[in-house]
Amino acid sequence: MNHEHQYLQLDRQMVGDIYTSREAMDNLIILCDDFGSRFAGTPEERRAAGFIQETFERYGLKNVRLESYSYAGWSRGEATLDIVEPVQKSIPCISLPYCPADDITADLISAGCGSPVEFEGIGGQMAGTIVLALSSSPPDLGRWVHRKEKYDRAILGGAVVFIFVSEHPGVGPETGSLQNDSIAPIPGISICKEDGAFLFRLAERYGNVRLHVRTTDINEARTSWNVIGDLPGIERPDEMVIVGCHYDGHDISQGAHDPASGMVSVIEASRVLSRYAAKRLKRTVRFIAFGTEEIGLTGAFRYVAAHTDELDNIRFMFNMDASGGTGRKGIGLHQWKELEPFFKKAAKDMAAEIPVGQKLNSYSDHFPFVLQGVPSADMSDPEAPPHGRGFGHTAYDTLEKVELENLRQASTVGARLLLRIANADEFPAQRRTNAEVQEVIDTDPGLEGYRVSLELAKLRQVSS
Repeated sequence: MNHEHQYLQLDRQMVGDIYTSREAMDNLIILCDDFGSRFAGTPEERRAAGFIQETFERYGLKNVRLESYSYAGWSRGEATLDIVEPVQKSIPCISLPYCPADDITADLISAGCGSPVEFEGIGGQMAGTIVLALSSSPPDLGRWVHRKEKYDRAILGGAVVFIFVSEHPGVGPETGSLQNDSIAPIPGISICKEDGAFLFRLAERYGNVRLHVRTTDINEARTSWNVIGDLPGIERPDEMVIVGCHYDGHDISQGAHDPASGMVSVIEASRVLSRYAAKRLKRTVRFIAFGTEEIGLTGAFRYVAAHTDELDNIRFMFNMDASGGTGRKGIGLHQWKELEPFFKKAAKDMAAEIPVGQKLNSYSDHFPFVLQGVPSADMSDPEAPPHGRGFGHTAYDTLEKVELENLRQASTVGARLLLRIANADEFPAQRRTNAEVQEVIDTDPGLEGYRVSLELAKLRQVSS
């Protein structure tokens, strides 16, 4: 029996099961309604980890366990933003994770969308100011400019506070961490699009706008967990394919799309692969629910550090972060041109719309693996232009935004691809050397924000 005929039989069993089951949606309801945001350091985070562990065990995964680790925790305090001049007005705001406690009054300066060119334009004027930047990316830049890149550029320019303005109307402030696993150097807060537009107008009309920002957040050490379960390979159990998604969300919402839609799609893929393909997997498929992604990819970094002796045996790392939302379920390879033919052939054999291309960023759980040279990709549409998060990272990323059809699509594409990656006799990618990794870091346009973070880290190290 040839491989494709064997795959076809298993495909029909797995896809048929997924499309005649509500299991993925039922799990999503539990994660969102029973455990809320699952924010790092909360009891709900620990309960969610326990639920995922129990579910992996119930679905037949082996060696299911929680791996704990310590990290720099953060708890939200009250934040206030007051206009001092030219009018007096209070504006609702929230702190961004890892914001320090502080009390600052300073003049406002706008960085627009926060592109490199816009920051260069105000470079000599930022010292001692409060920098305001939209969450949107300039349409002509051709890449996404992440919040952290804007924040880091503000610090490099000498700013004392950073204000992040949501690009989407009617959703309130947009959250997101300021640093990875460490207290941030300066306060960072977020406001809604409408209040941001008011501040932009004041600056245009009056020139000088003076603000008072007060934050009361708490930074203290905490413990979190990665949840891990295996489907052991029958021929080469030491070789593995890793598939994962984080389960923690932000504290202001349920995080239904980001990340829970992806988490339940990973869980669903584990269910059908365990049920139909467990005795036919040549290599081990390891399923990981990563902790504390939203505040620095900490769970993934801790996993990589704790499993350095296994990195040579990882054939592929597949990140399904938020994959059960809208959009095509494709393969965004992380600069692995040699893998395009493999995945394009798989898509053709599966008779599925799976766009394949190259797209890399440093802001999800694949990145610690990228830094170690492990072949990797995320489930995404590599042909889609840069775009905002929509409801993501806002109070409105709630359960009713996610559709069962999208969960089914992500789960089926994930399960079918994992089967093929684990069983292929030849897989045209090997772990990169340190020099090859450095070449990607130095040249990939999607890693510009990471390069800026390295520049800031070097500056802070010299200053200390």
